[in-house]
Amino acid sequence: MTNIKVEKQNGIGLVTLSSDNDLNFIDADVLKNLSAKMVQLDNDDKVRVIVLRGSEKAFSSGINATEFVKNANAKMLENMIGDFDKIADIKKPVVSEVSGYAIGIGMELALAGDIILCSDNAWFATPDLSLGTVPGFGATQRLTRAVGKAKAMEMILSGRAMGAAEADKIGLVSRIVPLMYLHDETMKEAEIIASMPEMATNTSKELVRTAVGNTDLEEGLDIEKQVYKSALDSDEYKNNLEKMLEKK
Repeated sequence: MTNIKVEKQNGIGLVTLSSDNDLNFIDADVLKNLSAKMVQLDNDDKVRVIVLRGSEKAFSSGINATEFVKNANAKMLENMIGDFDKIADIKKPVVSEVSGYAIGIGMELALAGDIILCSDNAWFATPDLSLGTVPGFGATQRLTRAVGKAKAMEMILSGRAMGAAEADKIGLVSRIVPLMYLHDETMKEAEIIASMPEMATNTSKELVRTAVGNTDLEEGLDIEKQVYKSALDSDEYKNNLEKMLEKK
């Protein structure tokens, strides 16, 4: 089970994912809890910026497939998408502090933030197609807007994992920081943002998002959600998921 710890200091809301195996898997309950805590920070007048982080081993290794297949249904998926959208719609700046694995929904969580600072041991991947489905939490839209069609197509269609150096080169992350300094540098960055005028900061965030998305992001996300839900109902997805669980 992935736990969520919230701390507040110097105008920063620090949200930390942690688990016994340090892989920080996401399921419906974890996502619901995470969205509630981040929305609460978004509504807190004393918080100016939010930092989301995991462990050194993994920001998040994605959905726990074993639990997911036991409980997946249309209502649960709709709730998960709604909770994810609440995180993506946070008005205050969100800094994703990524070390280790950011896989599947883990990578999509990082992308839903505004700035990604990563360690030199970070790996990004979206392996959904290997299960016969598509990314369901924004990767086809946000990843493409972040790195362009060519790289997004390769990552999504092949599932190839991308290391920190390549992620920095193509603009997926803001910058790389050696692992031992990552958290300190992230908090320094957050403190700078927190010191800026609040209205100007939040408005600038929305303007940049509008420019990047060309105002069509919501339409693209709506299409992705429908395809994602349809794919999860397919025999191809179920068969591939069963094969993967058998290998485990």
